[in-house]
Amino acid sequence: MAAAAPDTYQDILFEVKDNVAWITINRPRFRNAFREQSLDEMIHAVSSTREDPTICCVVITGAGDKAFSAGGDFTAMMKLNRQNAHMWNDRMLGLAMTIRGLSVPVIAMVNGYCMGGGHELALWCDLVIASDNAVFGQTGAKVGACPTVGATQYIPRIIGERLAREMIFLARTFTAQEAVQIGLINKVVPQDRLLAETLAWCEKIKGHSSQTIRATKKSLNHESDALYPSWQQGMELLANIWGTEESIEGMQAFLDKRKPDFMKFRQSNKDALDRYVADFANDRNQRSDA
Repeated sequence: MAAAAPDTYQDILFEVKDNVAWITINRPRFRNAFREQSLDEMIHAVSSTREDPTICCVVITGAGDKAFSAGGDFTAMMKLNRQNAHMWNDRMLGLAMTIRGLSVPVIAMVNGYCMGGGHELALWCDLVIASDNAVFGQTGAKVGACPTVGATQYIPRIIGERLAREMIFLARTFTAQEAVQIGLINKVVPQDRLLAETLAWCEKIKGHSSQTIRATKKSLNHESDALYPSWQQGMELLANIWGTEESIEGMQAFLDKRKPDFMKFRQSNKDALDRYVADFANDRNQRSDA
């Protein structure tokens, strides 16, 4: 996995200004959905901030006003299968751990849709501030994907087990105001105040002790760091999802703007189980007749 250099970034914008690093997913045409290139560039950009101790915090956002990120780019994900799954999964895990391992706070500045893997990206960040047009959700169940790169680990801890299962199993979405009320995000502001409020947060962080923030971030992460084995298991579960007919149907249906036909897979599984039961009964009858 080759690291991208700042002068070759194609999918993101990166700027350090007034001791704040700004990383913008710059694919508004695709609602800032990310592909392998995007993930490589974000990993490189986040990691590079370690080289400048004067950087007080990192802000991650999406270009335009339609979406923070719609998650993974289906064109990229539909090429995945059991054999090459690690090429995607390792990037996702790598970005998550790079964000969590950073010694400064990482702020997700959310404008518009924050869905699927895009919402998991926000979950990896330390703080989330959103405009009043933001929408948060996990869409994996609707499109045949598996939200095991942070959603299944963190959402139950943040909003509670029952609501987390509703959010994932029913693909329930939350407006920004609802997200504040359930503790999924920190703050919601009018869209025209989003940048100003984020800058105010950054200014507050600048006035605080860097060594205290570094130490307390490590301490805050201590308990959830124990979830790392769940991430590893999640990668393996996801590897077995990619490339299956069911996952392709879900993503293709989304691209075709139609409802996916997942029932045919349930029926196929039932037919296979019925054949197994019938064969077992037949074998048992033959043994009893012998």
